[in-house]
Amino acid sequence: MSSDVAADTSVIKALKRIRMPQTQRNREFWLLLFSCALSGAALTLVQLGALGLIDPMILLIGGGLAVLAFALHIVLRLVARDADPFVLPIATLLTGLGIAMIYRIDIAVANTGWDAYSTKQLAWTAISLMGAIALVILLRNYRILFNYTYIFGLSGIVLLLLPFVPGLRIPDANAAVWVSLGGMFAFQPGELAKICLAIFFAGYLVRTRESLTSVGTRFLGITWPRMRELGPVIVVWLISLGIIIFQRDLGTGTLIFGMFVAMLYIATGKTSWVLIGLALVVAGVALATQILSYVRGRFINWLFLFDPGQVDPDGAGYQPMQGLFGLAQGGLIGTGWGQGRPQVTPLAHSDYIITSLGEELGLIGLFAILVLYMVFVSRGMRIGLAGQDDFGKLLATGLSFTIALQVFIMVGGVTRVIPLTGLTTPFLAAGGSSLIANWLIVAILLRISDAVRSQPRVVIG
Repeated sequence: MSSDVAADTSVIKALKRIRMPQTQRNREFWLLLFSCALSGAALTLVQLGALGLIDPMILLIGGGLAVLAFALHIVLRLVARDADPFVLPIATLLTGLGIAMIYRIDIAVANTGWDAYSTKQLAWTAISLMGAIALVILLRNYRILFNYTYIFGLSGIVLLLLPFVPGLRIPDANAAVWVSLGGMFAFQPGELAKICLAIFFAGYLVRTRESLTSVGTRFLGITWPRMRELGPVIVVWLISLGIIIFQRDLGTGTLIFGMFVAMLYIATGKTSWVLIGLALVVAGVALATQILSYVRGRFINWLFLFDPGQVDPDGAGYQPMQGLFGLAQGGLIGTGWGQGRPQVTPLAHSDYIITSLGEELGLIGLFAILVLYMVFVSRGMRIGLAGQDDFGKLLATGLSFTIALQVFIMVGGVTRVIPLTGLTTPFLAAGGSSLIANWLIVAILLRISDAVRSQPRVVIG
C-alpha cells in the first residue's frame, strides 16, 4: 500500500514538473502579446498626435520586430522552457516605448529615411533580438563562461582600450568611447566591456571569496580586509579612474566600479567592502574634480544650474534646463503622445529620452516606466538569489545591478539628483551598442533562470 502511495506521489510530482514550464511559457506569451500591443498603440498615438494620420509602413516594421520577439519566445519554448517569463516581455515593452519616442522626435525635426534615428533604432533592435536568439541557442550551459574568466577580463580591458587605437577612434567625439567600424557606423565598445567584466568579476570572486571573507582585521565591529585582498579593488578603481581621466567618460567609470563593489558585497556579505568602495568613490570624485575641468563643469552645472553667474543658460545650462522645463510641462498626466515639444531639448532621443517621455506621458507614465525597470531588476536579482552555484548567482545579480545602477545614473542625472553623465538609458535611448549589450544581458538572464528552475532541488523531511 505504501509503495502505491509513493508511486502516485512521484507521478504527481513528475506531472507538475512537466506542466510548470508550459505554464511559464504561456504566461510569457500573453505578457509578450500585451507588450507588443502597447508598443503598437504607442506608435499609432504618436502618428495621430503629431501627424493626424496613420502611416501603415512604420506599423508594419514594428510588426516585424514583434515577430522577432515571438521568435525568441518560441526558441525559449524549445531550449529553455523554465526561463523566467517576465524578463522578455518587459525588455520588449521598454524597447517599443523607446522606439515610439524616438520616432516622435524624428517627426518633430523632420528626420526621414536612413538618417532618422528611429530607422536606425529599428535596425539595431532587429540585430539585438537576433543576437539574443543566437546566444540563447548557443549558450546551452552558462557555467561554461566560468572556464574563460580571465579571457573575458582581458577582452573587457581590450574593448575599453579600442577607442585609443589609431584609425578606430572618432576624433570629433566629446568622449573617447566611440570607435568607427569601416567608416560605416559608430560603436561604443564599453557597452560590451561591462558584460565581459561582469563575467570576469563573477569568476574571480568565486575563486577568491574564501580569503576575501574569512581573513582580515577586526576594527569598530567590522572585519577589514588585508592589503593583498585590497589589491584587486584598487586595480579596478584605478581602471575606472583611468576611464574618467583619459576617455572623459564619467558614466562608464562609475558604472564599472559600482558593479564590482556590489558583486564584491554579494560574494562576501561584508559591509567593509561597501564602506571601502564608497570611500574610493569619494576620493576619485574629489581627485577628478580638482584635475579635470569637464568633471568640475558637471558638478557646477549640477549645483548651480539656475545661477546665471555660475552657469550660462544659453550654453552649458541649456540642455539640463530644457529637460527640466519639459518635465514640468508634462505635469502629472503629460501632454499626450505627439503633443509636446521634446525636440527643444538637445539629444532628446538619447541622453534626455527620460525627460522626453516625462513630458508626453507625465509623471504617471514615467513612474510606470520606472516600475518596469524595478520589476526587471527584481526578477534578475531573484534569478541570482535562487541559484545554487556561486558563479550564476554573482553573474545574474551583477548584471541586474548594472541595469539598475545605469537607470539611476541617467534618471538621477536628468532630474538633478546627481551630476549628469554620458550613459544611455537601457532599452529606451537611441544607440545600437547599448541596445545590443542590454539584449545580450536579457539572453544571459534567461539562460541562468532556466538552469536555476530546472536544476534538482534538495528536499529535507
